[in-house]
Amino acid sequence: MAKKDKHVSETPATQMLRAAGIAFTEHPYDYVDHGGTAESAAQLGVDEHSVVKTLVMQDDQLRPLIVLMHGDRQVSTKNLARELGVKGIEPCKPEVAQRHSGYLVGGTSPFGLRKAMPIVVEASVLALAKIHINGGRRGYLVGIAPHVLVDLLGARSVHCALTV
Repeated sequence: MAKKDKHVSETPATQMLRAAGIAFTEHPYDYVDHGGTAESAAQLGVDEHSVVKTLVMQDDQLRPLIVLMHGDRQVSTKNLARELGVKGIEPCKPEVAQRHSGYLVGGTSPFGLRKAMPIVVEASVLALAKIHINGGRRGYLVGIAPHVLVDLLGARSVHCALTV
């Protein structure tokens, strides 16, 4: 069970959300290396489908982008490349992802990024009532309404999910 009284200091992500007047709930949990969304969902007692992972990827021209995907799904890089009109998409290496986002892998949030990047979100994420997404550090998710991804971040809706 996650510790409910654990204090979480501000992150660039929570600063951005607060500055924009976005309501969010805080959900700290005990980070486990390579535990992924299955671990955070289990600790927090939420459906892994509503836990959204933030993936830093790049196109064939090495231009970075953020992909937001259900925790229990994988990204079809082939479908995503087709939707974006590029030859290919691949995950960035961890050190490259960190350099682009400003966050440690496992603690990457789409909010408060180091540099502006295009953001795409799996369309079915936007149909959920509430999502849990990284709040800017390992072991810390925030609960928000999914429309915030489009309204605040300008995320583009795409269809690129694969069932795991």
